[in-house]
Amino acid sequence: MRNAGASKIAASLTGPLDPTARMIEREPYYEPLGREIELFEAAYATQIPVLLKGPTGCGKTRFMEFMAWRLKRPLITVSCHDDLTAADLIGRYLITNNETVWVDGPLAHAVRCGGICYLDEIVEARKDTTVVIHPLADDRRILPMEKHGELLHAPKEFLLAMSYNPGYQSVLKELKQSTRQRFVAIEFTYPNAALEKKIVIAESGIGPGVADQLVRLAEMTRNLKGNGLDEGASTRLLVHAGKLIARGIAPREACTGAVAAALTDDADMLRAVNELISSLF
Repeated sequence: MRNAGASKIAASLTGPLDPTARMIEREPYYEPLGREIELFEAAYATQIPVLLKGPTGCGKTRFMEFMAWRLKRPLITVSCHDDLTAADLIGRYLITNNETVWVDGPLAHAVRCGGICYLDEIVEARKDTTVVIHPLADDRRILPMEKHGELLHAPKEFLLAMSYNPGYQSVLKELKQSTRQRFVAIEFTYPNAALEKKIVIAESGIGPGVADQLVRLAEMTRNLKGNGLDEGASTRLLVHAGKLIARGIAPREACTGAVAAALTDDADMLRAVNELISSLF
């Protein structure tokens, strides 16, 4: 019996795949943190795979969407999880209308159409699954499809990218050196206060005063990382709170739901974060 993850992927790939269906048609809003755009473009031009490292909610996925739009390449995103198998990525035989047909997985499809395959949170995938990307992530740039008896050669337009959050690494979820040393790494972090304020205003539609208070709240919670919180408030959470406020929700209530409750379930830490919220709003 196939696992739930396999069924979900297979269900989305049972028909012919049109690469344009995954094209980013409109320019995503993205504010550069440094020279990550130039570094990514250089890696793409020289066919070097890219590894995005940084905390959750700091803009890694938005950056990938922006670069796919900028480079005019289809983006195929795979959210990695414990049940992800090699067949989920490469493909499998399925029975359709009483016929056995081969259906490409998202990785094989990205290779065929010369797209960008983005493996989000790669450390969540099983280690035996990540091994299948090795031939694609070095000078060979090939994808062996043993069950299908085919060897795919990646065109120059294809790029393999993946992301992970170093803050959540553990002994059981480390990225193997044999994998990471095949990639150019781009470090992401939260924007400085002025840039984060600009992002929150643009994304949520709130005014500068409220945006400034949200950014100050984020800085306070980030100071609690390692002292009761695994992560501080991300830019994404600030945007969520800002959108609620823009829709008429009281700032304190919006921050409690979008920030405090999203960060922790611990009663003492909830109380501490809510006290920070009360001090600002």
